[in-house]
Amino acid sequence: MAMTGHDHPHDHDHDHDHDHAHGHAHAPAQPAHGHAHAHGHHHHHGHGKAFGVGLLLNVAYVAVEAGVGIAAGSLALIADAAHNAVDALSLLMAWVAATLARRAPTVRRTYGMRRSTILAALANGVLLLIAVGGIGWEAVRRLRDPAAVDHGLVLWVAVVGIVINLGTAAMFWRGREKDLNIRAAFLHMLGDAAVTVGVLIGAFAMRATGWAWIDPALSLAIVVVIAATSIGLTRQAVDLALDAVPAGIDPEAVRAHLAAQPGIVGVHDLHIWGMSTTEVALTAHLVAAPGGFPDAERARVGGELQARFGIAHSTIQVESGDPGIHCRQAEEGAV
Repeated sequence: MAMTGHDHPHDHDHDHDHDHAHGHAHAPAQPAHGHAHAHGHHHHHGHGKAFGVGLLLNVAYVAVEAGVGIAAGSLALIADAAHNAVDALSLLMAWVAATLARRAPTVRRTYGMRRSTILAALANGVLLLIAVGGIGWEAVRRLRDPAAVDHGLVLWVAVVGIVINLGTAAMFWRGREKDLNIRAAFLHMLGDAAVTVGVLIGAFAMRATGWAWIDPALSLAIVVVIAATSIGLTRQAVDLALDAVPAGIDPEAVRAHLAAQPGIVGVHDLHIWGMSTTEVALTAHLVAAPGGFPDAERARVGGELQARFGIAHSTIQVESGDPGIHCRQAEEGAV
């Protein structure tokens, strides 16, 4: 049997006939080959400039913020600079990954380099966790021995940071609804602005009260916020890297949908995984009752998987319902 461009080494050497159905949304069904194509891929077309400008602004701000944080003795400002530095690196990796994801597949890399977006997300999560660990350690030390902070410098730098983060978020405003990666960048920049607002409020509070412990306490609060986000991001990235079913897709609902198709008496060897952070793939074996499963039905199922579950790339193998023919992947737990 010839595989249809999948890297997953499912063993399909059966001695019975089968058909494939690719669920991709913009091409008509092709009954002669048993395929239906309908790609719904989301890439960063038109946002290269936004990534470039946002990256340049954030790198410049990180340099200024870190320098002023050291000069002013503000750990909260240094913590925010570290956070923004990781975010700038995240923007860079997301930009590079989005560019690589658009490369055409090759004989060796049959999915192209779409998976680079998953690796970028995983690296971002790990970097954030490392950064907040160091900041948290220093914040605890400073709570025991608070240091004086130059409130004026912190105030001005925080205001500049809020403007830059909101400006960067605005550049991703138009694409946030159509592309999950663009939406992630948009929300990330809004989150950065919110953290910097916290630094600004802390500077005002220190000026009003003279309490130096506010700065390390605020740093710990920033660490908690960033860590909560980073742990979730890292967990999702690890799941995607391990070919887990992407968040937001109920595999049992997909199985039930396939099993409910007319003429289908069984479903097995169902696999759903992320090809990238925005694309989902599926392979499944459908057992058809006598009379088979017409080409038109295969094309329809592929379109439904995309429309209902967001699964843009599906490969469906239809098998005979003859009990005398056994598929090795029909056994529970087989891969």
